[in-house]
Amino acid sequence: MEAKIPCQRMKNIVIAIDGYSACGKSTLARELAAALGYTYIDSGAMYRAITLGFMRDGVSLDDPAAVEEALKGMALGWHPAPEGGGARMWLNGEDVETAIRQIAVADRVSEVAALPRVREFAVACQRRLAAGGGVVMDGRDVGTVVFPHAGLKIFMTASPEIRVERRYQEALSKHEQVTREQIAENLAQRDYLDTHRAVGPLLQAPDAVVIDNSHLSRKAQLAHALALVHAVTEVAQN
Repeated sequence: MEAKIPCQRMKNIVIAIDGYSACGKSTLARELAAALGYTYIDSGAMYRAITLGFMRDGVSLDDPAAVEEALKGMALGWHPAPEGGGARMWLNGEDVETAIRQIAVADRVSEVAALPRVREFAVACQRRLAAGGGVVMDGRDVGTVVFPHAGLKIFMTASPEIRVERRYQEALSKHEQVTREQIAENLAQRDYLDTHRAVGPLLQAPDAVVIDNSHLSRKAQLAHALALVHAVTEVAQN
């Protein structure tokens, strides 16, 4: 097991991990946060929860007033998982961690996340949660929009084939009825929407370190990320 970095050396650091869907952002962010004794925040889960809320309430994305009203009555939060292993997403007092991972939500989330008012709402929540530092957050625009001055920025990528297979195996493990073709179509659509939206598009920050984990094990990518953290803290101390 990798040695933990003393928390006091990193108390004011925010680590931003951005990248494409199914690139292992959440896995790395969660494991990195655990190794550092940090708080892990899944920004994508927030957008999924908002999407689920809109779907349940029948909110029309073409109706700004309806979107605004829905956001006003929406409460997002994280609660520790009863079995351990991190926090789970809650929406209006309900654990929705499983519900937000369904393909129906995945098919709509990029469309919802492209709305300027939704992004404004989510970014404000994310900045409040990370105000004290000691946070690892993953998403699409964490290092470019949410925390442009993050202490460390990582941009994750992997080959399309690897990403499809990972997401397909994840779906199988959850007994979801979905094909590789459906997943490939979903990822391609999300990539296009995420990189072409007007507000907070998915971009690699100029100062981000790229990790292509197409052929990296979880252990190897965590070791690489921890080495990057060590390098950043050494520079900050000198």
